[in-house]
Amino acid sequence: MAKGMMIVDGQRVNFDGEKNVLSVIRKAGIEMPTFCYYSDLSVYGACRMCVVEDEKTGKIDASCSMEPRDGMRISTNSARLLKHRRVILELLLASHNCNCTTCEKSGHCRLQELAQQFGVRRIRFPDTREHYEIDSSSPAVLRDPNKCILCGDCVRVCEEMQGMGILNFAYRGSNLQVMPAFDRKLAETKCVSCGQCAAVCTTGAITVKNQIGEAWRAIHDPSKRVVIQIAPAVRVAVGEAFGFPAGENVLDRLVTALKLMGVDEVYDTTFGADFTTIAESEEFLERLKNGGPFPMFTSCCPAWVKYLENENPKYLKNISTCKSPMEMVGAIFRDKYAAKDAVDGRTTYHIAIMPCTAKKMEAARPEFIHDGRPDVDLVLTTHEVIDMMQETGIQLGELELESPDLPFGLGSGAAVIYGTSGGVAEAVVRHCLPDKSKNALREISILGLRGDAPIKEASVTIGDTELKLAVVNGLANAKKLLKEIDEGKKFYHLIEVMTCQGGCVGGAGQPYGLKKSKEKRGDGLHLSDNAAMFKRAERNPVVAQMMAEYGEERCHELLHVSYTNK
Repeated sequence: MAKGMMIVDGQRVNFDGEKNVLSVIRKAGIEMPTFCYYSDLSVYGACRMCVVEDEKTGKIDASCSMEPRDGMRISTNSARLLKHRRVILELLLASHNCNCTTCEKSGHCRLQELAQQFGVRRIRFPDTREHYEIDSSSPAVLRDPNKCILCGDCVRVCEEMQGMGILNFAYRGSNLQVMPAFDRKLAETKCVSCGQCAAVCTTGAITVKNQIGEAWRAIHDPSKRVVIQIAPAVRVAVGEAFGFPAGENVLDRLVTALKLMGVDEVYDTTFGADFTTIAESEEFLERLKNGGPFPMFTSCCPAWVKYLENENPKYLKNISTCKSPMEMVGAIFRDKYAAKDAVDGRTTYHIAIMPCTAKKMEAARPEFIHDGRPDVDLVLTTHEVIDMMQETGIQLGELELESPDLPFGLGSGAAVIYGTSGGVAEAVVRHCLPDKSKNALREISILGLRGDAPIKEASVTIGDTELKLAVVNGLANAKKLLKEIDEGKKFYHLIEVMTCQGGCVGGAGQPYGLKKSKEKRGDGLHLSDNAAMFKRAERNPVVAQMMAEYGEERCHELLHVSYTNK
């Protein structure tokens, strides 16, 4: 990496290892406008918003694709550059569906933000665009080609982070579009519904499917009892929209807010995660006893399960038969509320608040539908719940604290960290290790399972067996690991896979945030784990009592599922 000094708008700026001039400019405290630059993806250099002027040669070039050189003198805001950016914005707006006030991305749209920043108040160019059909076939996201500005972020995140390549550029010149191959609908592809395309989309061209209307109808229906479960990653992200720092746990405020909105009962998905930990650990120990099959893959991430079904079905025998925490809670609620519904004549309507768009797809899977109704009636993302609170005028910071309702509101620290990469694997290790001391917990925490590295490896000894563990986030990284396993280069007993960067804290249903925000959310979950009343799933008294009451056969019926080649 280059090292040296350059002059940016007359200011001396040292650089050491920055990969491009754009990074050096930002280091100098100047926020350059971009559409197509995303630091975790390859450099594309298409939007030309980040262009700078070389003061020596007068040449204009994109700073994102320019390597810093010692002695460079550049300008970022000359009259020529400002005019250039305004014209780009006008041209983009001229070929854009500007129904901004009703757009799902309004207030979070990069095009809207930059048009306001650069004072673009009128568009001199005629609208010559064609109108394309909106693709609403996916259970998780909605694609509106009329709002696409061809920045390519969705194409690159799908290919580079997820290794899927569902979206790509098609046609040429003024007919250029981003779409699935052969103009298919998303539902006709092998899309896993991770929603990362929507998370990086700079406009409203790809958005998470909005189901707020369905939630309000249920809440306002007197014949329905609305019960909600809240996933671990939600509590450390929802506050960001109300001025709380990323990573601050606002679960107790969120419970109060939901009750004010008319929800009858609010529970914690960590309750279901404790069920998952115990069931998955027992399955893992049984595999150790019987010699496999290994590796055993975690099954909490529905996008990962969908990928195996679509692309690598030979590994379906390796995936844990445990349902995800959300679906375990769904099955338990279906069982527990049936008698109550019969007595009071109401219908229990179950909503799950999740950080994940793929959970919308999971809730609609036939395996989780019984007697014509899904175990989880509706999945709302963190973002949708934020919109609902803002619609009702709720100020989260002004609310009193209220804990989730009992008995389904109690979870362990091990359950809380399900929301961050490495959390599921760590919870299983905590349960399986015979040493239950505080010192053992500290040793587990430094095994190497934590953090947001793409692939993490660790080993731990149980009895006479040294267990090899891996934690992966991002499907592209998972595919890389599977290839090494296929080639005999790697062997593991347990592999945790999460599709999103950093785990569920980086889910596509979370508030739009950079990598730093995701890291802080993960840190917040670990702080909540530290403060938890008990750290291991088996210490949860409600879960222990219910498992004893159900018995082995009924537990297996409620908590397990099998997946097949799709």
